[in-house]
Order: sequence, then structure tokens, then C-alpha cells
Amino acid sequence: MEIYGKIIMVLPMQSGMSKAGRPWSLQGYVLETQEQYARKVQFDVFGEEKIKQYACKVDDMVTVDFDIESREFNGRWYTSIRAWRIQQGDTRTFATANVAAPAAAPAATPVAQTAPAATPTPTISQPAPQPAPQPLTQPAAQPAAQPAPAAQPAANTNTFDASADGTEHLPF
Repeated sequence: MEIYGKIIMVLPMQSGMSKAGRPWSLQGYVLETQEQYARKVQFDVFGEEKIKQYACKVDDMVTVDFDIESREFNGRWYTSIRAWRIQQGDTRTFATANVAAPAAAPAATPVAQTAPAATPTPTISQPAPQPAPQPLTQPAAQPAAQPAPAAQPAANTNTFDASADGTEHLPF
């Protein structure tokens, strides 16, 4: 997935050692979308080399490609948005770029139209004007209708017919 917006906050870098003894680094950013109703989205960049490669500053306009992941820990769910690519400027794909304000349309160019060859044009008569519709009136109150007699149960149609040649004719 991707999102476009302005970096409004760079969070403090976190680092530590994995269980395997390898160092890790995590840099967080807060991005504000440029839509009519702006949203703030916090995302992370994981790994020292990625943090250096995508060094973002406050007020940078960026397009962020990311993955969303949720995990459970001690009965609670946590969601993280992990960026895997950050590009400066608006580099969104066509499908998401349509969300932004549309670009100005090019000026319309008149198209020359040629008249058809000398073929007579049939005349079309207009239909006669119809009278204006009349307002609906409520019918007079009717006495209560007698209930219909109970219907007879339908014959069992769940049978099949086997013809002399051995083919079966099922009711469905």
C-alpha cells in the first residue's frame, strides 16, 4: 500500500539487541495526508541502512510504500505500519493518484464536421401534447374481505420418472 503526505514529526530513534545478538534500529515518523480531511499516520522504518537511505525531515513531501501488520501480545493487539520504500514528492501510482485534485483539462479543440451528401433528411413530427397527470384519489373504504379458504397441500413433486430407456427425468 502507499500513502502521500507531509512529514510533520520525526520520532526518536529506538535501538537494541535481538535475541540472536544482532543490533537493530527503528525510526518513527508521523505523516499528514494532503486530502480534504487530513489524516495523521505514524509509520516506522526498520534497519540502520534503510534509516540512512530514507532520511526524512520535517516538511518533506513523500510517498511511502508500506505494509500493515497486527500481532497479539498478552491478550492485546498491536498494529504497526512498516515502510519499505520512501520517495520524495508525489510518486503515487495511477490508481491512488486519482484521489488528489484533478489536473486541469486541456482546452477542447473543435472538430470539423462535414455535412452529409445531398440526401434528403426525413422530417420527424412531434407527438401530440399529453394532458397533465391527474392526482390520485383514495378509493372509498371497502368492507373487510373474508379470509381465503386454506389451500390444499401440493402433490409430492420430489419424485423422478425413469423412462423405458433407463434415463431419469428429475423435476429440477
